[in-house]
Amino acid sequence: MLSVVIFDCDGVLFDSAAANIAYYDAVLDRLGRPPLDDEWGRRAHFMSSHQLWEAMFGADPTVAAAARQAAAEVDYGPFYRRMVPAPDLEEALAALRTHYRLAMATNRGATLPGVMREFRLDRYIELAVGVHDVVNPKPHPEMIEKCLQYFAVQPSNAVFVGDSETDHHAALAAGVHFVAVGTATPAERRVSTLRELPDALEQLGR
Repeated sequence: MLSVVIFDCDGVLFDSAAANIAYYDAVLDRLGRPPLDDEWGRRAHFMSSHQLWEAMFGADPTVAAAARQAAAEVDYGPFYRRMVPAPDLEEALAALRTHYRLAMATNRGATLPGVMREFRLDRYIELAVGVHDVVNPKPHPEMIEKCLQYFAVQPSNAVFVGDSETDHHAALAAGVHFVAVGTATPAERRVSTLRELPDALEQLGR
């Protein structure tokens, strides 16, 4: 029986592309580098900060280290206001909370507590796991497995709701159900908005 719903953050609960790109551009500006182009902006959507800097500057460890240091020094606080909650986010989470235990598994790191605080997500989400809580970020399944351990449930009792191939691969590796938001991954089950999620979960539970 389905009892746990695990959400990705960016692209699922929030449209945060503008916020994240603005933050990364601020870090790059501090390094004297140009802003992200469209491709790097796309990749920044699902990578952790560490993964992004390694991908961009891994060939030069000195620059990669400088990027990580600059990222730690740039305050994400001003960028939270650019995060746009998904339509009916609070209503959807409140409704789901009456039937399921809710968690989040995201490649966010230091900003995860801020997201939980700024949007008061702890009213609905019982557990939030980010890259600082595990050894391996998604697409490794460790974050999802940590959620399963916390709730003491089998993979068949949980579903991961994500929007990227990274999320899909993590769900497959963890053995949990997967529901895609949007069309970025060829998942068997998908929804366009969170409003459609209760029906999708009900079908999974049959």
